[in-house]
Amino acid sequence: MTQITILVVILLAATLVGVALRRRGGAVRATGKTVPEQSTRGQLLAGAGVTGGGPAVLHFSADWCGPCDAVRRVVAGVTEELAESALPPLDIEIDIDADPALARELNVLSLPTTFVFDTLGRERFRISGVPKSGDLLTALAPLTVPDPA
Repeated sequence: MTQITILVVILLAATLVGVALRRRGGAVRATGKTVPEQSTRGQLLAGAGVTGGGPAVLHFSADWCGPCDAVRRVVAGVTEELAESALPPLDIEIDIDADPALARELNVLSLPTTFVFDTLGRERFRISGVPKSGDLLTALAPLTVPDPA
């Protein structure tokens, strides 16, 4: 009887961990990190195309990454939807195998990982996993409107 109880407890704990991890995947999390231009991070981002001239969606992928195809479709769809806005967002894809330095600098630990940068080059959101189109659009749309100041 004790063995069955232990087995049930282990299965229940594994189920709870699995549900928690699934809920977190693809969630848009605000970061608000500022990147000084003269820093190594700023230089690497500028080299990738995040110049601060407008909002940018930077996503890391690899040829061997299956979910990265879904990220490409989601990001392309959202950036295309916002292409007519005052500050259209850039869609920047980085192959993690070709540019590991930037991935290390941004602390990318898994693929796919997506970042949203504002018009000042500040990291505003970080998404691990495949983002939901609506969530990405909601996060990105306010960044495509110029500040009234």
